[in-house]
Amino acid sequence: MKTLALQLITVELDNGTQGIFVGWPLVAEDTAIESTQVENIWFSDIQEVPNHLTLEQLMELLRKQLCNCAATVQ
Repeated sequence: MKTLALQLITVELDNGTQGIFVGWPLVAEDTAIESTQVENIWFSDIQEVPNHLTLEQLMELLRKQLCNCAATVQ
């Protein structure tokens, strides 16, 4: 079976509201404590996506969007 590495990130606002975000791992267990800390967080616009997408299709859609965003910044 093909697997996909994912990491959940939970963000809590000062009013107590929490959100969970899913993405490719940014922090590996072996380096998390030693050399990694969050410097910036960006939020995209809210986008409507078809509710029948598989997780793999959703991640591919996000990957393409990230590539397009990176290309416009350079």
